[in-house]
Amino acid sequence: MTTANGAHLDEPHRQGLSQRLNWLRAGVLGANDGIVSTAAVVVGVAGATSDTGPVLIAGLAALVGGAISMALGEYVSVSSQRDSEHALIQKEKRELAEDPEAELAELVGMYEVQGLSRDTATRVANELTASDALKAHLSVELNIDAGDVVSPWAAAFASAAAFTIGALLPLATILLAPVEIRVPLTFVAVLIALAITGYAAAVLGGARRGRAVLRTVIGGALALAATYAVGALFGVGVAG
Repeated sequence: MTTANGAHLDEPHRQGLSQRLNWLRAGVLGANDGIVSTAAVVVGVAGATSDTGPVLIAGLAALVGGAISMALGEYVSVSSQRDSEHALIQKEKRELAEDPEAELAELVGMYEVQGLSRDTATRVANELTASDALKAHLSVELNIDAGDVVSPWAAAFASAAAFTIGALLPLATILLAPVEIRVPLTFVAVLIALAITGYAAAVLGGARRGRAVLRTVIGGALALAATYAVGALFGVGVAG
């Protein structure tokens, strides 16, 4: 199915693509980090003690601290990207105002590099310049859409929310499960969740699904095993 301008509805041609992909990426990575980091903390504490209180406190602290940290990190990172894009847009505006003829010649040359003939490149450049010179130059030169600059707030919120959702899984599992099976049950729940987030990340990034899932699951399993071992070791030391 196509729209009135001929674009396919199932292809990423619509405005706002950068922002949608940005918060989706932040969400998937935030969920993955929430699962792994919180699970590592609660499993480590559970390896040291069978009491539920310390596990709950440590898990909540990991959840809150991690969510805030992820949000701040995404905000700073995406803000820097947004500032860079705005600077490039302003630079292009100045160049168009100061020397429009040189900018038109540059646009023609870039279309020629892409494979158009001189006549066709000139016609396309002239028509696009007449329609929206800034948009044409930003698209061809910088791959930027002035109306689609990424939002740091959207990325920060998505990352924090996803981290919290991801963190709740291991925290709820280890608190609700019987003490004698809570650690292995948490392992299973976490590895299944990591397989899902790994697959989602691969789909968004266009990477190979199997390799991404395997990498994510193995990394999570190693993190859980290491923190459980540390907790068990210190638990034995304290008990002794």
